[in-house]
Amino acid sequence: MSDRSLPDYDPVTEIMLEIFRLNGRLLVKGDEMVVPLGLSSARWQVIGAIALAAKPMTIPQVAELMGITRQGALKQLNRLEEEGFVAPAPNPRHERSPLYSLTAKGQKAYVEAERLQATWASTLSEGLPAKDLILTLQTLRSLYVRLELPVPKKGS
Repeated sequence: MSDRSLPDYDPVTEIMLEIFRLNGRLLVKGDEMVVPLGLSSARWQVIGAIALAAKPMTIPQVAELMGITRQGALKQLNRLEEEGFVAPAPNPRHERSPLYSLTAKGQKAYVEAERLQATWASTLSEGLPAKDLILTLQTLRSLYVRLELPVPKKGS
């Protein structure tokens, strides 16, 4: 971590680095939590997208909602289908882009994963002031929106 007294200290870069570290840790711990359900963090993320949408979704829709690539969504959906968590159905709007929905097994796994996650989140937040958590969430959401700005090009 950089020394805040240095003239080149950049808190946004420090936030980015901390988010990368946090994301890695979240994925590892998430995997540990949902492996007994036959899921990984990546597959949990995909079934979560479908569950939250409350309607069948295409691969591009899942990818966009969860901020992952189409290839990543396709890989996870193929595995989830093989294991009986999701089922494809014909899409009347696009012949080559099926609509995926949760099976009973997928719905059950999602509900259990969310129950485990709620307990985990409660444990993680113990002793942290709610106002700090809310401010953190607001800041992260603001940074997310600002990521829509163009990336500076070399020499700009």
